[in-house]
Amino acid sequence: MTTKAMTVAGIMSGTSADGIDVAVLHIAPGKPRPELTLLAHEGFTFPSRLRQAVLAAMNASEISTAELARLNWRLGIAYAEAVQVTIKKHRVNLDLIGCHGQTIYHQAVPELYVGRKFACTWQTGEAAVIAEALGVPVASNFRPADMAAGGQGAPLVPLLDYALFADAERGRVLQNIGGIANLTAIPAGAAADRMLAFDTGPGNMVMDALAQELFGKQFDRNGTIAARGSVLKHVLDLELCNPYYQIKPPRTAGREQFGRAYVAEFLNKCRSESGKPEDAVATAAALTAETIARSYARFVKPHMKNMAVDYIVSGGGARNATLMAMLAPLLERSGCTLAASERFGLPAAAKEAAAFALLAWETWHRLPGNVPAATGAKRDVILGQVTYA
Repeated sequence: MTTKAMTVAGIMSGTSADGIDVAVLHIAPGKPRPELTLLAHEGFTFPSRLRQAVLAAMNASEISTAELARLNWRLGIAYAEAVQVTIKKHRVNLDLIGCHGQTIYHQAVPELYVGRKFACTWQTGEAAVIAEALGVPVASNFRPADMAAGGQGAPLVPLLDYALFADAERGRVLQNIGGIANLTAIPAGAAADRMLAFDTGPGNMVMDALAQELFGKQFDRNGTIAARGSVLKHVLDLELCNPYYQIKPPRTAGREQFGRAYVAEFLNKCRSESGKPEDAVATAAALTAETIARSYARFVKPHMKNMAVDYIVSGGGARNATLMAMLAPLLERSGCTLAASERFGLPAAAKEAAAFALLAWETWHRLPGNVPAATGAKRDVILGQVTYA
């Protein structure tokens, strides 16, 4: 199929379940990589009742099929409305939409179920609702094809990272801090098959849950709660012994590892050390910073071979001043220069949505969208399914 230039909207709602990001890109064929221009970006918070429904469904031990079906359609409506507002505000016409959907369950490694062992995943948000509302095709359900080929279905952002940030002279690490924190490492002058990408551990997920539980806030805006607390070193040291951090990449994480049960246990440990709730949030921030920095030092730095490295941070965590203040000196010790993705022309909150715009363009042209070096898949595969308008 001949590739062509298209205007594509990407839709992302992540494991934090805090809302929807829409990024609109003009994508044109190019060598060695497509040429990308960001045309628009908007963020939308979930209505409180919808967010509650999403959080209740994530990794739920019990939920009705009716609730799941209704959530699937309600999310489709929310995604469609977010795109409609974005294109009206910025006066752009779309050719295609890429929708990641809301992850409800992600089991990256095979487990035994009804006589067979397999991995599985589920992202919800009805694509037909979006296609009908916008009148353009929608590519969605990107993760399963990679998993069927032996991959972990994540991370899928490395394709965008390589297209935007690969550099002949400098190493680049793209660190996204959403609910889960993940990185893509690109050595200077490296081909795509030499990238390294994996989930470093919890990003905002534990901090957000504690802010809600202890302070009735959706998240710790700017890190102001954590700034009032002290890091509980004994608790932090215990958490850093979690077996997840010893797993060699590729690896992926989610609420299955760092969700409700984990947060409850973490909070109990903090309360046994301190009666000050701010200390729990500060310790969660320190956990995110330490696991990011240690992941780089252990798994990525050996591949950078003493080259200059730009450490580019995006996602909601990039706006947490306390977290960034904890992270910067840890990375500097490893020889990295910390930078925000805005410096490179991409708003921090737009990156993941932009990635799914690019993945949709690849899917439409029947081009592979996964990076096996990042996901662990046996081969390159075309990702997603197309719902026609």
